[in-house]
Amino acid sequence: MRIVLFGAGGQVGWELQRSLAPLGELLMPARRHPDAPVDLAEPESVRRVLRRARPQVIVNAAAYTAVDRAEAEPALAHAVNATAPGVMATEAAEAGALLVHYSTDYVFDGHGSTPWREDDAPAPLNAYGRSKLEGEEAVRASGCRHLLLRTSWVCSARGGNFIRTILRLAAERDGLRVVDDQVGAPTGAELLADVTAHALRAVLARPELGGTYHVAPAGATSWHAYACRVVDAAAARGRTLRTRRERIEPVPTRDYPSAATRPLNSRLDTTRLQRSFGLKLPPWEQGVDRILAELLDAPDGTHP
Repeated sequence: MRIVLFGAGGQVGWELQRSLAPLGELLMPARRHPDAPVDLAEPESVRRVLRRARPQVIVNAAAYTAVDRAEAEPALAHAVNATAPGVMATEAAEAGALLVHYSTDYVFDGHGSTPWREDDAPAPLNAYGRSKLEGEEAVRASGCRHLLLRTSWVCSARGGNFIRTILRLAAERDGLRVVDDQVGAPTGAELLADVTAHALRAVLARPELGGTYHVAPAGATSWHAYACRVVDAAAARGRTLRTRRERIEPVPTRDYPSAATRPLNSRLDTTRLQRSFGLKLPPWEQGVDRILAELLDAPDGTHP
């Protein structure tokens, strides 16, 4: 089986390289790939790669994820998050391939405190969320076989994310202000990649299992409590910090202005995923602690 993986260099894509490797031959197009160069903002570039590769599975882990910058660059966000997945979906439909695509809790407006179900009405609050919703709609409209996985608060020991930002800022500053009224579940890229491989195998064997699913670990937390856990773990391992837990001030979202409006409730209901694929998702703390151990136990205190 030939699998084309877009976004192989990102947090999720890096882990997918590992989880998908046993399933078949991986082709990982990139902007500077010598044999499969691709520009996700150019539909013809995406189409050319897929027609040359003729894969049985397409996995799209690439996305425009700069949430605040998307407010000033909505066209670029739309090109990468909506137009490109639409091209992938159209090509998948014509070739009879299966498309795996990732979306986000940001397609919802964040009202209430009940975890969002797959069939809840989306109502994104910002340009990033709108572009991701448009990508979902393009995938479904194509009629291709697909596995669409919505997730939240992706983190890993690699790349830029909340954990690495808090570790850096806690070492540089005497105190931090972190919002405490946005609630969700930090999702480890490794968990997401492993769930993807498991679900992909199942859908290939039983096509009726295709569709939209929510993927996130069990439980929920606020960004403030999440930051406290990160700082506590660093302090326990002897990391020199200027900021400790008691110096992390909880603040409401209204006191932390940003270009893009964020949803307050990012909880995702994963019942459908767990029942359909026979999975039990671990608590979010387990994944975060594993990432922290990998970061904090590195000999030089750094990680790619």
